Amino acid sequence: MSTTSRTTTRTSLLVLAYLAFVSLGLPDGLLGVAWPSIRSDFTVSTEAVGLLLTSGTVGYLISSVVAGFSIARIGVGWLLAGSTALASIALTGYASSPGLPLMIGCALLLGLGSGAIDAGLNAYAAGAFGPRHMNWLHACFGLGVAIGPLIMTTVLGAGLAWRWGYGIVAAAQVVLALAFVLTARNWAQHRPVTGIPAPDGVPAPPTGPVRIGATLALPAVWFGALTFAVYVAIEVAAGLWAFLLLTEDRGMSATAAGLCVSLYWGSLFVGRVVQGLFANRLGTRSVLLGSMLGMTVGSTFVALPGPAWLAVLGLAVIGFSAAPVFPLLTLTTAERVGQRHADRAIGVQIGAAGVGAALLPAAFGVLIGRTSVAALGPALVVSSLAMLVLYWASTRPRPVPAP
Repeated sequence: MSTTSRTTTRTSLLVLAYLAFVSLGLPDGLLGVAWPSIRSDFTVSTEAVGLLLTSGTVGYLISSVVAGFSIARIGVGWLLAGSTALASIALTGYASSPGLPLMIGCALLLGLGSGAIDAGLNAYAAGAFGPRHMNWLHACFGLGVAIGPLIMTTVLGAGLAWRWGYGIVAAAQVVLALAFVLTARNWAQHRPVTGIPAPDGVPAPPTGPVRIGATLALPAVWFGALTFAVYVAIEVAAGLWAFLLLTEDRGMSATAAGLCVSLYWGSLFVGRVVQGLFANRLGTRSVLLGSMLGMTVGSTFVALPGPAWLAVLGLAVIGFSAAPVFPLLTLTTAERVGQRHADRAIGVQIGAAGVGAALLPAAFGVLIGRTSVAALGPALVVSSLAMLVLYWASTRPRPVPAP
């Protein structure tokens, strides 16, 4: 294949990856706007949304871990094609569900599809793209989350049922699945298989199949997974509980607090776009350490008693600082565990991120319920410090087990 052809193909795959990350975020943005209508149609309580979220998290956890171990068998292109098709089936089920029980089953399918897409795309991008594109790819996920509510709001505003919103996104997933099928071979051909070094001071392992147990025996895999879990917990918990903090503890109006929560998520999106421009120049480790320290500083601002603007500033600092952490942690996985273990380690990390997003923010809620919402700031500070320690532990050079 000529150089021009390879460049064209790589560009097309990159564009497809961007679209895939946007589509990955779309379903997450639909539910919040659609749930009041769903609850009314199915005559269920507000709290019943937890059943959908739990079912989706279970599916996401299972598939994200399994995906890392499946790429070597079926190839990332076919994994993405099948997972996107599964997500489209699940969303079609949402659109046609006669009641909540079937929708809960579809949530499990959606989690299975989304987890595999997330892990598969991250594993591919970590080997094929640089820090700039990793940041921008994850920014596209945030863009998808932001577009989702607009789709559902437009549907409901036009007098249509909420089911149309899920139907539109399901159709988009079908188109994306077909694109993955048509490009399945290209994904395998254009992914570098070498060139990312083993951890510092560790000789490169021999070629050949790698035992699953050898990957799971690496301490860096588990320290990395815990780093992901704590990072995502901070990101989600800050956005989840910020409104309550600003209204109940800092005396801000509901409207202003809502805008400030949007500012938090917007700073995360903008941060990924902006920091994608500088990650190559500054080095991924420097950016990661600086970002984690920035999250600690922002959490400290939130923890300090004072006017509402101080907490808002802290949230904006957390969001902007957090922006490159997830993509760059994914990108540097091979540096911590070695290239031959990277796909599987990324799957474990993505699964841990799902667990962190589901469990730790809920634990923050228990803490807030037993004390006060002012406990959010100190909890974020402790979590940020724990993330720094876990990241340091994940980067310590250790002997690689025999494959």
